[in-house]
Amino acid sequence: MKLEYRTWKSKQNPPPSGEIEGAKRVVFKMYLNEGQKAEYIKRHNEIWPELKKLLKDAGISEYSIFQDDETNTLFAFQKVSGEGSSQDLGQTEIVKKWWKFMADIMKTNPDNSPVSKELEEVFYME
Repeated sequence: MKLEYRTWKSKQNPPPSGEIEGAKRVVFKMYLNEGQKAEYIKRHNEIWPELKKLLKDAGISEYSIFQDDETNTLFAFQKVSGEGSSQDLGQTEIVKKWWKFMADIMKTNPDNSPVSKELEEVFYME
């Protein structure tokens, strides 16, 4: 299942020193099952090297995930060069395997992809 995400790219300001020209920020939310925070952190601390390589090869230079403990909502941020994001990698075997591995601790779609929703950027400051 390919998910579409709205992305933001600064056209008014050049990238700060050390930033990649044309990089964009991609933000989306996902939903963690109740009581699964520790397991979610453990699995991400042990992220598979081949998945990490795939993400980097896809142009993802930064990837952070934050959690709201009150709602179990996960907020994901990616800095991406190129046109895609991690959300465009769902047809790869390693991502399908990761989704299946994570499906017992997250809200998922029938194909095991995380239920997710794009977030619109409403403010940015350099």
